[in-house]
Amino acid sequence: MTKEEAKKRIEKLKKVIAYHRYLYHVEDKQEISAEALDSLKHELYKIEQQYPELITLDSPTQRVGGQPLKEFEKVEHQFPMLSIEDIFLEEELLEWEKYFKKLLFNSLDGEIDYFCEYKIDGFAISLIYRNGIFIRGATRGDGKKGENVTQNLKTISSIPLSLEIKKGILPKNIERNIENLIKDGEIEIRGEVYINKEDFNKLNKELEKESKKTYANPRNLAAGSIRQLDPKLAALRPLSFLAYDLITDFGQTKHSQEHQILKALGFKVDKGGKCNSIFQIIEFWREVAKKRETLPFQIDGVVISIDNNTLFSKLGVAGKSPRGIRAFKFSPKQATTKILDIKVQIGRTGAITPIAHLKPVQVGGVTVSRATLHNQDELKRLGVKIGDTIIIERAGDVIPAVVKVLEDLRTGEEKSFKFPIFCPICKTKLIKPIGEAIWRCPSRDCAAQKKESLYHFASKKAFDIDGLGPKIIDKLLDEKLITWAPDIFKLTEGDLVPLERFAEKSAANLIAAINKSKKIAFSNFIYSLGIRHIGEETSIDLAQYFNKIDNLKKVFLEELKNIPGVGVKVAKSICDWFSLKYNQKLIEKLLEAGIEVIAPPKIGKKLKGLVFVITGTLSGITRPEAEKKIRLLGGSPSGSISRRTDYLVVGDNPGSKLKEADELGVKKITEKEFLEMLK
Repeated sequence: MTKEEAKKRIEKLKKVIAYHRYLYHVEDKQEISAEALDSLKHELYKIEQQYPELITLDSPTQRVGGQPLKEFEKVEHQFPMLSIEDIFLEEELLEWEKYFKKLLFNSLDGEIDYFCEYKIDGFAISLIYRNGIFIRGATRGDGKKGENVTQNLKTISSIPLSLEIKKGILPKNIERNIENLIKDGEIEIRGEVYINKEDFNKLNKELEKESKKTYANPRNLAAGSIRQLDPKLAALRPLSFLAYDLITDFGQTKHSQEHQILKALGFKVDKGGKCNSIFQIIEFWREVAKKRETLPFQIDGVVISIDNNTLFSKLGVAGKSPRGIRAFKFSPKQATTKILDIKVQIGRTGAITPIAHLKPVQVGGVTVSRATLHNQDELKRLGVKIGDTIIIERAGDVIPAVVKVLEDLRTGEEKSFKFPIFCPICKTKLIKPIGEAIWRCPSRDCAAQKKESLYHFASKKAFDIDGLGPKIIDKLLDEKLITWAPDIFKLTEGDLVPLERFAEKSAANLIAAINKSKKIAFSNFIYSLGIRHIGEETSIDLAQYFNKIDNLKKVFLEELKNIPGVGVKVAKSICDWFSLKYNQKLIEKLLEAGIEVIAPPKIGKKLKGLVFVITGTLSGITRPEAEKKIRLLGGSPSGSISRRTDYLVVGDNPGSKLKEADELGVKKITEKEFLEMLK
């Protein structure tokens, strides 16, 4: 091959490789296999080795090269890389619109259009192209100066090394301006370097196998990969780039138009969505929040821009953020707030739990005003005081917990909390059983314990008495109409009608619900008794093993220890509970009141040994029914993902379990596939 032939072949190869890069990284399509593309790159490499003088900066072979740097060169941004002001509430979004409309009152003509796009959780980068060739990439830094990380960015296949306009997509005047600047000029593009969740999980698994340190999240890995000095190490990381901003003026009048231009230049972009009102933005944000966990990359909110570039520019900048843009973040799982007071709560088993009463704060989409401090040991570990500023965390439906005290924000006016020696309700001296972290009130006559036991007894997983909630139970206790669970079944409409909150119809409804609850599954009956350490799953295991209450009442400790899932602690708790005369009488009186305990159905073997977790909403079956059917076929439903999980059933609007399943490699099935398994 002559030098002239090599030059022509190189140009053709570069063009074909660039085309397939665009297809894969921008259009999410493939016309040839990855192996075939690698073969083309290898051919290009061999020709360039033969004629090194033909190697250019935009050659795909130049993505990885050069020696590790001693340090990064500092570079100045021609236009500052500004940050975006965060908002978390719909009210804040409305306030923002009101604020900027006031500033623009002489400039507004009709409705304001907005452009919404994903706020990808990555690492902000600026790219400079001169005469169409990628010559410099820099980090945000302090907004004015960043670090030159060009060699590391060249390793990312989704960043084009040279620009070429895709014809016929844009208006002719813009297309012409772009072509002129590609030939002779400078173009600046900004976006985010990120790592897909699947690639991140795969990399962490490989590091785990090699007993190496894993990474906390994809953003940290992306940032760390770009900010290390050896380009060859960056090349080993599965980095991607998403463009979201165009600094160069090609005559575009809208931000949404910039996304079209970026795509036409060969960049991957988020197609986003146009909205013409705040209420449409809120709807867009809600829809994105629903599908957030199913996206291939991590996002932490939606970026909202005034689409009209002239209006955006007129609004200018406040501090380090433009006034015409906001990041509408998803509600955080953690937040900071102040402790207003600490009080103890007495559970149905006498457990004393310190609860922090908080200045209300939004966490995980709900307003939180209480957080658990768990026990006395946790209080000491945290060193928490009344008046402290703290970080609280909320996971799922669990009561939020205090995870850290921000001691640097103390004023000196904070007060220490003294853990009680006596039960604050019945004044009995508290005890701390050997080997336990929890203090308990040992009195069986404690009014607080009785109240909590009755709440538990009437709850959905126990007797499921519709309409008999905590407030009604409190009222019945205050009026001395009930003192323990068997009294519930003696109530009449005449007892209820005189009470506040009751009329004849509501009284009749509650009595009907009480009568309906008299037929109860054996597992629900066991759960309703409130035996310490006995949850829903253990209640089901015990019901299957003993079949009826008489068998369970006569049980011995040694026999209990043979039941799968029942350890020494649980077995002792069961024996201790049934040995007390009060509890024996409780069961006797419940049966006398007409309670019919239904023996469990026989368990099948179709799903034997399989563990299922459900996420999202199922349309053809309720979650309790699904879990019941899993058990009847020998399987085990679970509320959390682990390495033991065999299947994750994915319904509509799945939650964080989807991400956990990906991380652990758990098999995911649709509701349709799940229902087929249940047949």
